[in-house]
Parts: sequence; structure tokens; C-alpha cells
Amino acid sequence: MLHEYRDEITALKQTNAHFARIFNDHNELDQQVEDAVEGRTPLSDVEIEVMKKKKLLLKDEMLKMIMDHKKANQ
Repeated sequence: MLHEYRDEITALKQTNAHFARIFNDHNELDQQVEDAVEGRTPLSDVEIEVMKKKKLLLKDEMLKMIMDHKKANQ
């Protein structure tokens, strides 16, 4: 996820508690979705879709924060 921004992600995780929290929340959701899709955790299709949408919202928020960080540090 967002591998091309590895340096920015590292910096933000160390300096921004909100970014660190949503980064961890996204990773946890990613694992839960994977577990559900692979059949390790029984969830309905609706539950999986809700989780995927939440992941996308978190990713969008992180990307905005990354872009703001890059702009501020140019």
C-alpha cells in the first residue's frame, strides 16, 4: 500500500499520532478482509464490502496527509 511513499509514511508514523493510528487501522482491516475472503473468518459479503469501503476511506485520508507532508517539506 502506497509503497512509493515509504519515506513519507515512516516520517508521518513517527511524528503524527493520528496518521499512525489510521495506518494501523488500515492494516488491521486489510488483514480482516483477507481472512474473510480466504474463508478463515466467516463474514457476509455485505460485511466485507463495508470493511473494504472503510479501508478505502482510510487510504484516501492517509494519501491526503502524505501529499500535505510532501508539499510542506519541499
